[in-house]
Amino acid sequence: MQAFAHIPLGTPIPDSPHAVSCSLPTMAAVRGYEEKDPAVTESLQTGYPRFVVHPFARRLASVLSERNKLAGRTLWLASSRRMAGRLLAHLQASGPAGGAAALFAADGAHGVTHPESKELALLAKLYLQNIGGFISSREAEDRLAAMGAGPQPGAEATFVGDAHAQVVRFVQPMFAGASDEDLFLANSGMNAVHAAFRAVNDLQGSKGRTAWVQLGWLYLDTIAILRKFTSSGEDYIHVPDVMNLAALERVLAERGPRIAGLVAEVPTNPLVQTPDVAALAALCRRHSVKLILDPSLASAFSVDCLPHADVVVTSLTKYTGNEGDVIAGLVAVNPAGPDADFLRRRISIIVEPPYARDLARLAAQIPNTREVLSRIEESTPRVAAFLASHPAVRSTHWALEPASRANYLKIARSPTATGGMISFTLRGRLDAFYDRLRLPKGPSFGMRTTLICPFMYLAHYDMVTTPAGRAELKANGLDPDLLRLCVGTEPADEIIAALAEALGAG
Repeated sequence: MQAFAHIPLGTPIPDSPHAVSCSLPTMAAVRGYEEKDPAVTESLQTGYPRFVVHPFARRLASVLSERNKLAGRTLWLASSRRMAGRLLAHLQASGPAGGAAALFAADGAHGVTHPESKELALLAKLYLQNIGGFISSREAEDRLAAMGAGPQPGAEATFVGDAHAQVVRFVQPMFAGASDEDLFLANSGMNAVHAAFRAVNDLQGSKGRTAWVQLGWLYLDTIAILRKFTSSGEDYIHVPDVMNLAALERVLAERGPRIAGLVAEVPTNPLVQTPDVAALAALCRRHSVKLILDPSLASAFSVDCLPHADVVVTSLTKYTGNEGDVIAGLVAVNPAGPDADFLRRRISIIVEPPYARDLARLAAQIPNTREVLSRIEESTPRVAAFLASHPAVRSTHWALEPASRANYLKIARSPTATGGMISFTLRGRLDAFYDRLRLPKGPSFGMRTTLICPFMYLAHYDMVTTPAGRAELKANGLDPDLLRLCVGTEPADEIIAALAEALGAG
């Protein structure tokens, strides 16, 4: 029996109104999604929550706009009153048009309204996307029900009791030496990144340190935070090669007194590269640069970063929210760091906590993390070996690839703790392979469900489709046609069989 079958366009993955992924089964669908083709977008029942405004949130905004007579204005619903205030300040700082924006509060919901404007709407959406500021789909669902404008939420397994304590109980052992006071739950991984960035910025800015270093190619919203929220263009520094710490040392020697912090993913997304983390940490300490590490690609359950970092940020959507129907994040402050007290205080003020029902859903799933990871990590080497040996595959990247295997194993919790991510490129046509492939296809990763996507198309479509963008990708070692595959808990033989079937057609 085959484990995989075609999933129609727009179908939620998994089958939940709060699914974090949706099926984009063909390259035409991927391009249509990025180009806002109504034939594609109108088929989407949901999408990754920070990129696609959830149907419940859209419905709630519509109801609130009608009830509060907001004709001619656009309403953006935020995760909290505090987040709405930040969005308002962001729009007002954008220029005269932003001056017409205003705070909104009604029926327990908070947000910002502005006159109908494509420019302001894009600015607001990207801000909320970049830092994890949208209202939760479960909160929107609950508020619709309370207003009599929607049905009661459907039944789902949730933790009964102190959900915050339950989640912390399972993550705390992954951060040796850290107490509960060092751990901050966030409403998304990106909000965790933003909170850490802001806290370090506040600390270092008073010392004249305003520049930031991006090591390697990072996830697109992390890049956006570094580019948008540093003081000037000169304060954004990109060191492309995570393996070349000599190049980083030259940058620190030249500009060290101006640098506030450095952000690195371990491993990186999507090339799955791991720097020498101990050497990286030593460099940062020598130059008084704060180090933020993000282990989301493999999970904090698979790699141990806190001893080397000032702050660790990670997505709990991945591997812990393994059913694929809740997003959350975590910030961990290294208590041994010289400025731990300051960072804890600032992060506690900045971070957006998860909505209560999202937290209860996460708390119900988190006890399964080790079992899910164990099954994923048992299959990942087999799938990686198959792809690396297939003549139709040009290149393969995963945690234990030779180029950075030694570096990864230094922080891995065990020799088999690899996470499930494999990225690869083809010798043949992307469209033919992708369209034929029977695996689930959509954004996100770290689910029980195997999931694949043409990552550069979804994350950097503007770069994939322009000569200048493709040149920049090439300069960073990124193939526009790179595929990102995250192994799930299905039998490895079935995952390999689906890949072989599609590769054979190439």
